[in-house]
Amino acid sequence: MTASSSKTPRFSWGGLPGISVMDRYIATELILPFLFGVGAFSSLGVSVGALFDLIRQVTESGLAASIAAQVFLLKFPEFVVYAFPMSTLLANLMAYSRLSSDSELTALKACGISLYRMLVPALALCLVVTGLTFAFNELIVPKANYQATQILEKALNEEKPSFQEQNILYQEYKKIEQPNGESIDQMSRLFYAKRFDGQKMQGLTILDFSQEGLSQIVSAKSAAWNGDKNIWDFFDGTIYVVAADGSYRNIVTFKNQQLQLPREPLDLASKRRDYDEMNIAQAQEYLTLLKKGGNEDKIQKLKVRIQQKYALPFVCLSFGLVGAALGAKLSRRTGRATGFAISIIIIFAYYLLAFISGAIAQRGLIPPFLGAWMPNFFGLSAAALLIFRSSR
Repeated sequence: MTASSSKTPRFSWGGLPGISVMDRYIATELILPFLFGVGAFSSLGVSVGALFDLIRQVTESGLAASIAAQVFLLKFPEFVVYAFPMSTLLANLMAYSRLSSDSELTALKACGISLYRMLVPALALCLVVTGLTFAFNELIVPKANYQATQILEKALNEEKPSFQEQNILYQEYKKIEQPNGESIDQMSRLFYAKRFDGQKMQGLTILDFSQEGLSQIVSAKSAAWNGDKNIWDFFDGTIYVVAADGSYRNIVTFKNQQLQLPREPLDLASKRRDYDEMNIAQAQEYLTLLKKGGNEDKIQKLKVRIQQKYALPFVCLSFGLVGAALGAKLSRRTGRATGFAISIIIIFAYYLLAFISGAIAQRGLIPPFLGAWMPNFFGLSAAALLIFRSSR
């Protein structure tokens, strides 16, 4: 490919702003390896992550082949999402290494076109795939994974309990105005149940702090949510009215008592979707419930997972720029097999770092944001360094 001046020729597509011939040429070099990567990486991932297990279920558990095929197709979008960043890396690495080995990048430089300008198609591909990854991961993958889980559990008669079996803790807060005009959260009620069998809470204790200090204690053998009246039915219990000095001012026993309490303890005890079956909005909603339950380990883990959902699409950006910068430095002697091998090494290194940083964040040693985004920061830093060195 040659050019007669530093200004690359431009053409118009149906009234769209002009796109240079160089951009179109590089884009065509990027598309085929990207599509190849999506097919190869997603097929490999779904085979290892789902297909082998489904074959085992068919042969050992009698799972119908039609059900296995349906679950397989529903699991496929998850692995397509993981394939997008890898394919972006492979496409940029192979396209720019091919242009470099054929001295086309050298010819463009001789015409006064900088490497930064040559990387615009790579950046455009990265941004498009980043948006595509985010859309898939939010709109398609959670629903497909949840549906696959439901179908598989129903077919195998292995439906998991739809509830948290024991130690359900819920804390309700209210806003308290301070003399300086600010408001703070203060606990108004503590709800605890020893067990939940899917229908009733058992072994309940409710501490009421809605007045100054502890004003009431409710102890009951069981309780159930009354959906018709949006109220809790308590059975076989005792209400202790606590005086300001801590003594019991009144004690009332009951067989059946209705109490106006929030539904959230039931939502907290009920089965939630797994992390890969929730989008960001659903995960944030669940996080709000977990914060009222006080389970710090689950709260920290979910915070990390939410940040990872934000960070995953931007892997395409760091992968793509690293691939383009490395490809521009490869020599004529470098073949496609070498480019593919380099891609595998980069992918392995990235996900190893992502696993380690995520685990450290879940332990609370670093903030969730840093645990999720650290690999991206390393990738973008490496890309910036490689591009700077290649452009010299």
